[in-house]
Amino acid sequence: MTEYIAFLKAINVGGHTVKMDHLKKLFEKMGFESVETFIASGNVVFETKSKSMDTIKRKIETELEKSLGYKVATFIRSTEELKEISEHKPFKESDLANRQNYLYIGFLDNQPNKDSQKKVSELSDVANEFHFNKTELYWLCRKNFRDSGITGKTLEKVLGMETTIRNSTTIRKMAARFC
Repeated sequence: MTEYIAFLKAINVGGHTVKMDHLKKLFEKMGFESVETFIASGNVVFETKSKSMDTIKRKIETELEKSLGYKVATFIRSTEELKEISEHKPFKESDLANRQNYLYIGFLDNQPNKDSQKKVSELSDVANEFHFNKTELYWLCRKNFRDSGITGKTLEKVLGMETTIRNSTTIRKMAARFC
């Protein structure tokens, strides 16, 4: 069995509320094992014999849309990938250590092309700085998220693809617990 994490978009935001015990039962109904949710923002850890992340992703998205009545973009990572993501340090240590700064990680299905990466980089300013590593977008926000002038929807529009964003603190806690 391989352990994966599903990062779900649109769970407990935008008027969509899903109890974590219900979400866990939905994943168990799909045939996944050792299912655990991590905080109430759509992070689900599970085991499966399947090795195809594309197959797992399609299965989850199809079943959640049937069960919840709306599309739930799903981003799958292995626990090994989660460990790498949590350890990646794309910005200066002084920026990462500054308590007034926040590091967010956007999960993507594919590595964006150079044009999309350039467009995101052009959003950089005094408050926001971006870095890509494989299929993740690292966003150093030197303000409160709400005051940054950037939203997930802004990033999706510029990228031309969906993303779901998590605080790096959440990712580090998940890596410490599951990797």
